[in-house]
Amino acid sequence: MKNLTLARGEDGIAVITWDMPGRSMNVMNDTSMAEFAAAVDNVLADPETKGVVITSGKPAFIAGADLDWLEAMLAGAPGETKEARIRGLFDTFMDVHRLFRRIETAKKPFVAAINGTALGGGFEVCLACHRRIATDDPRTLLGLPETKVGLFPGFGGTQRYLCMLGALDALPVLLEGTSLSPAQALARGLVDEVAPAAELVARAKEWIRSAPAEALVKPWDKPGFAVPGADPRTLAGVQAFSAANAMQRAKTYGNYPALDAIQSVVYRGMLVPLDTGLRIEAKAFAKLALDPRARNMVRTQFINLQRANRLARRPAAVARKRFSRIGVLGAGLMGSGIAHVAARAGIDVVLIDMNEETAGRGLDHIRRQQQSAVERGRVRESEARAIVVRVQPTTDYARFAGAELVIEAVFENRGSSVCISSRRSNACRWSRSSAASAPAMRRWPGRWILCGRSARRRSSSTTAAASTRAACSAPILVRRC
Repeated sequence: MKNLTLARGEDGIAVITWDMPGRSMNVMNDTSMAEFAAAVDNVLADPETKGVVITSGKPAFIAGADLDWLEAMLAGAPGETKEARIRGLFDTFMDVHRLFRRIETAKKPFVAAINGTALGGGFEVCLACHRRIATDDPRTLLGLPETKVGLFPGFGGTQRYLCMLGALDALPVLLEGTSLSPAQALARGLVDEVAPAAELVARAKEWIRSAPAEALVKPWDKPGFAVPGADPRTLAGVQAFSAANAMQRAKTYGNYPALDAIQSVVYRGMLVPLDTGLRIEAKAFAKLALDPRARNMVRTQFINLQRANRLARRPAAVARKRFSRIGVLGAGLMGSGIAHVAARAGIDVVLIDMNEETAGRGLDHIRRQQQSAVERGRVRESEARAIVVRVQPTTDYARFAGAELVIEAVFENRGSSVCISSRRSNACRWSRSSAASAPAMRRWPGRWILCGRSARRRSSSTTAAASTRAACSAPILVRRC
């Protein structure tokens, strides 16, 4: 196996570790899923194996479907009819459903030791296990965000969310593609335990050794199981689904087919056993995947976005530049936002405005944002404090000394233009109307140069730009584009 390892200990507990070589995150594709299925079948067939822990050898657990795999599935084979493509997608997803059901109905306990972010199909793997133990790192994200890219959870997520939460609680998180912190997932019952990352596998093994037989049977596989919440055939159920449908239509005007599909499969899933619900989900997903609106969203918001995040079009010959200290001129909404993002990335920021009060308001905005993140469990309080400390509000342009980049975010008049350039942009036609233009023609060795946002500034902006140039070797330049 290349993408995961299978190790059995003397205690009879097997550990399946996802760790795909050459990738920063584990993903689901033909190869990794075939190896995972082989590993699951191996431990199920081995009479010496008493239980199984599923974890990851990377900082994240499993990120979901692989870009190339998804694109190939949606494209189909050349000359293939639409009906054949739907059948192919249906069969592929039913194979995954059958694999997850083998885990779910096994007489041996399966525990997901979720050591990092698990989204989409990665979290659906966890939902199929008998127990889920997640890291206590608040930066970890758990959930099913497929609607944000035009699809819906297709590996059993809609049906298991329905059975675990009930329709009224499941629909909002499915329709919005909500990602949760481990603490939030624990509160909703989507994970069973939260622990430090270093203790996850040990905690999982401990539970396996003491797991009672009834814990190996999911509630929806027990006789007489009923989905929590109102039955859709009752008055309360009809009102709930009618209201949800009306609210969704008011926001989307029917332009997001995935949201209609989610409501349909959840509604029908309430009326049938889980295995039938999984077939309903797979069929609906196969049809949705070939809808032009869904495919366009997938292409733009998932496939092309992932390529952009990988910097697929970045010129290979251009060396990467890393920054440790930058300046931001202007502490308004945009300036403080830029400073906040830079500080979160570990960069020291000098935040300058016309007076101490205005500069201080920019820092206060960042402080409130971080406090809100702490209250939501997104970051630890110590991390929030460290981010705030990296931002230095001031009115002293001399503090720009040593800055490797200066970003000008001063208020501008309507009609002004923004332009960013490196020091090699010598071919640009510099604006003669700006006081910053003449000295801008100089070369600034070893520095990145950021253009100002207006060739016709009010006097305060021009003065600020001039002061900045005098204080820093990474000046603000102004040009027309």
